[in-house]
Amino acid sequence: MKKLFSVFVILCWLTMPAHSQVGPPPRQPNPGVLETYKIGFITNRLLLTPEEAQRFWPIYRLYSGEVRQAYAVYRTDKNELQLEEALLNIKKKYSVEFLKAIPPPKINDFFKAEKDFNAFISKEMIRRQMQGRPYPQ
Repeated sequence: MKKLFSVFVILCWLTMPAHSQVGPPPRQPNPGVLETYKIGFITNRLLLTPEEAQRFWPIYRLYSGEVRQAYAVYRTDKNELQLEEALLNIKKKYSVEFLKAIPPPKINDFFKAEKDFNAFISKEMIRRQMQGRPYPQ
């Protein structure tokens, strides 16, 4: 019985370092939080009035859904040219739709602000990966 207990203690003692080396899985960014940040960033950048924002954001949600769908197709097909063409067609289509909500100069500013936000998020993710810090939850 003493041998069995000794073997059990040794096995437990050896497995503890193995468990301590396995860290938690890397945390992924929460799309809801990022979307909230994006909405605030774009609203501030475009200086949207309450009326403009009320008309703009429903159209933006449709636009955003189509962009996500284009990226989903890209993840399966891996066709870069098809992705770029789809994104360009979506931007052309929604440029006309956005005219119903905001003036033409703000449409161009929107596409620039969206590009700037995505670049900022990419840089921030890389910076946090290099520092070993988790993404915002």
